[in-house]
Amino acid sequence: MGKFYITTTLPYVNAEPHIGFAMEIIRADVLARMHRALGDEVFFNTGTDEHGQKIYQMAVEAGQEPKAYCDENAAKFGQLKTGLNLSYDNFVRTTDEHHIQAAQEFWKLCEAKGDIYKKTYKVKYCVGCELEKTDSELEEGKCPLHPTQKLQNIEEENYFFRFSNYQQKLLGLYQAQPDFVMPDFRQNEMRIFIEGGLQDFSISRLKSKMPWGIEVHGDPTQIIYVWFDALVNYISCLGWPENTKRFKEFWPGVQVCGKDNLRQQTAMWQAMLMSADLPTSKQVLVGGFLTSGGQKISKSLGNTINPLEWAEKYGADALRYFLLSEVSVFEDSDVTVDRFEEAYQTNLANGIGNLAARVATMAEKISLKVPEQKMEISQEVVDKLKIFRFDEALKFIWEDVKKADSLINQREVWKLTGEDQEFVLTDLVRIIRQIAADMVPFMPETAEKLMAQFGKEEIKRGENLFQRIEK
Repeated sequence: MGKFYITTTLPYVNAEPHIGFAMEIIRADVLARMHRALGDEVFFNTGTDEHGQKIYQMAVEAGQEPKAYCDENAAKFGQLKTGLNLSYDNFVRTTDEHHIQAAQEFWKLCEAKGDIYKKTYKVKYCVGCELEKTDSELEEGKCPLHPTQKLQNIEEENYFFRFSNYQQKLLGLYQAQPDFVMPDFRQNEMRIFIEGGLQDFSISRLKSKMPWGIEVHGDPTQIIYVWFDALVNYISCLGWPENTKRFKEFWPGVQVCGKDNLRQQTAMWQAMLMSADLPTSKQVLVGGFLTSGGQKISKSLGNTINPLEWAEKYGADALRYFLLSEVSVFEDSDVTVDRFEEAYQTNLANGIGNLAARVATMAEKISLKVPEQKMEISQEVVDKLKIFRFDEALKFIWEDVKKADSLINQREVWKLTGEDQEFVLTDLVRIIRQIAADMVPFMPETAEKLMAQFGKEEIKRGENLFQRIEK
């Protein structure tokens, strides 16, 4: 039995959970469940990012203390565990006392390495991204990710991280691990960025101007920049620095993020780890954006889709299926109610749902008995998940659904009698059992229902897995 660690990014608590993060955390959940099915010991981390200027401004506008504002909104992200049927082991908040101490300890390691220094600087800053912006990154003077937000001009004395020290080491990491960033074109994008030269970045803010954050060790006039603080959660959640046993057992791990986090996760964080003399991440999966009607879905644009509402209306497994099967793993994808309902009706209600109902009805009618058997996840599914092809893994499973449907129709099973019917129905039950085993990481509730119907020797009808949508 091996050890497997996976983490999502930590979403900001400045708005309710949206479907883009639901996609990220569901992907991480699938990988965690797959490794558990293989017998590995898994540590699956998620949580909330609660410091920084954006959070502070939202709290002020809401007339709340920042911590109270964070408590209220972090609870909404906590609801995803039940609403999306997630299996994470840890929910870290960057306001947790242990994380605060870990972030300060991490700072001290980088400082001792000589990678932290103080200087006065002037920069354009996007509060939405919580990142500095160069003119080349702007479109018509605005951040392309947050075009409705006005850029801030910051001029103050802050601490900086010597990112420039790690150009060759980062390039060496990418060369040694060609699949470190998935997909490969994202790794190539970062390689080109790094080859162009790295600029040191600010890792603190004046407390007098922006008080909401973790205080810099030894300098109460400054607080740690939100990205530097938040990235440390990937190891603080393992009990680092004091729990060295668990840290060494599980780190390095796999990280899941969106393409707007590409630089932070695959370069900034890796350089920080190198500075602290800690192992770099094992692998980073980078997904595309979700769009709606061709426009990026984002909190700042106000066109978000609440995943909990869709899960409540259609079922968590239906949402999981759509985001895993019908959405591109690496590229941008369009998400609409029409696309969702079409996939639901075709592949769930009229697909696996109809198949299970037909076979169970015929089997129960003749009191069919099929000896119990231990079912394991197919190697083909495992192989697809190891390269993050959630869509192709589900396509493989649905080939079994189609094979079973074809068998029913070609043999006209409803017309058969006696041993002929028993023989074909037994084959169908075994196909469905394999479908259920393969579905465990993707659609755990559906897999459980299928095994309740078909896993025992005596086959029983159950409730419809997916009710048809009535127009």
